[in-house]
Amino acid sequence: MLSPRPEILTGLSENPALPADLLDRLIADPYPPHQLFRRPDLTEPQLDALIERDAHGTALNRHLPEHVRHRLAGHPDPDVRAALVVSAAADERELFERLAADPAPEVRQKLAESDRTPADLRARLAHDPDPDVRAALGQYWTTAPEPVRRTLLTDPEDSVRAAACARYFRHLPHPVPPADLVPALLADPLTRAGAVPHADLAAADPARLAADPDPDVRHALAAHPDLPAAVRDRLATDPFALVRLAVFARPDTPDADRAALYAWLTGPYEPSGQDEETAIEHEFAHFAVGTELWMMRLPWVTADPLPHLDSPYPVFRRAAASPDLPAETRARLLADPDNEVALAAAASSPDPIDPVTAERLDREHRPRKRMRWRPADSYPLPVGTLRRLADDPVPRMRLLALRDPDLPAAVLERLAADPDPDVRHAAASHPRLHPATLRALLADPSGYVAASAAAHPALPVAEMRALLDAAGL
Repeated sequence: MLSPRPEILTGLSENPALPADLLDRLIADPYPPHQLFRRPDLTEPQLDALIERDAHGTALNRHLPEHVRHRLAGHPDPDVRAALVVSAAADERELFERLAADPAPEVRQKLAESDRTPADLRARLAHDPDPDVRAALGQYWTTAPEPVRRTLLTDPEDSVRAAACARYFRHLPHPVPPADLVPALLADPLTRAGAVPHADLAAADPARLAADPDPDVRHALAAHPDLPAAVRDRLATDPFALVRLAVFARPDTPDADRAALYAWLTGPYEPSGQDEETAIEHEFAHFAVGTELWMMRLPWVTADPLPHLDSPYPVFRRAAASPDLPAETRARLLADPDNEVALAAAASSPDPIDPVTAERLDREHRPRKRMRWRPADSYPLPVGTLRRLADDPVPRMRLLALRDPDLPAAVLERLAADPDPDVRHAAASHPRLHPATLRALLADPSGYVAASAAAHPALPVAEMRALLDAAGL
């Protein structure tokens, strides 16, 4: 037997049925697969060997015994100690206390980022001597108590204030600054964009804000509910696409203006002669419009959906998918030619989605970015449909057939030899796959198919042993 590819050893490292003696042999590999370090069944001698090999990888294991965690908390490498924050459970109070006193700022920064850090220990980090720690706290702890947020919003360090009062946070909901701090935050260029949504425009100067050189300030202003019409109309011609997008989404934007905005936003980008840096920024914003439209929420449309059921804008029809729609109205949205509109109608439906619609939702789904979720995850298809899809001409639909745990052996064997590697990869993890087929898949030209076969618990131990023999382990 030829030496197995690295992918096969990776698959073996994830195989839950790998015997302890073979696991020991895999640990002896000079470069063991990183998946090996995350196994929940590692013995203490095995952990000792892995710590010697890669303490950081071992510290990321969420199944470590408590005494091993405390041992690693004294490791000289701060990256190892920081990894413990990532893998620790919320009830490991003593460990968190120890790490909160760690001399390395990168360890304390991980504590600031983690929702598992006890609240009282996390609050102390608002006074941490390292500004990066305090800035991380402002970005990640969006539900921090008001005294903590006050401390961060009035921090003497620019980067901390900017992180604590921003347009973007790492978690939802976005924090609301105390009202008495908003005027000072609005006066500070570093916090102005984050303060605008909370500002009293009657006391501020919206015309001045509309001329701010920071497009994030103008973007935030364009979404403010109390924006004067004259300033809204001025922002409707802003050169920054995301500012115009915010005007497009306003309830008070006239219909003709909304149509013109949509045509400009979804049309080709036309450079307007700015300097190179500004032109790149504007071009990037223009191309970001598609994603922003996909993610956009319009609560005012959802609250009064009926006038928007036939909107020319898919984002409006999607927002009209209210849970309170009559059944016949919801059916119109479920049949919408835009798949995202139909999915929104399905997600808000109080009734089960019929199999024909569920199949169409999945077949037409084309996410704007790579994602593991697909509609069949939320709207499971019946066994009869799954088995029919085994012969579908589209590989991603054939994949669904493998969700049938009782798939007939002949169909399963055919899918294990499918021309599409994604289908073979899914077949290689099916619980009913025959050991002989698993052995054949170990030689699959696709490495990730072979890895999936090596990870299958039904792979005979003799085959596992032979693979390690061939690898010289």
